[in-house]
Amino acid sequence: MNRQPLRIAAAVELATLVVLLGNVLTVHLPAISSLAGPVHGCAYLFTVVAAARDPRRTLPATLVAWLPGIGGLLALRLLARTPLGGQGM
Repeated sequence: MNRQPLRIAAAVELATLVVLLGNVLTVHLPAISSLAGPVHGCAYLFTVVAAARDPRRTLPATLVAWLPGIGGLLALRLLARTPLGGQGM
């Protein structure tokens, strides 16, 4: 099972959230927000859809993917622990 796209999207989602929060808490440059915001949104949506389409998906893994920032990484952990013929949705 190739979860590389989900891993990349989850990492990008977390990184852009850190950038956005760091920007808001420090200098609040609109250029950073206008670049990182849409990238974060796309990565977030991709992570949710990728976790929901995984053949080893479970309800907890699908629901935890909806958490912004860390949800994709948590979903990856849950998906890695699920056996192939196991508890699919």
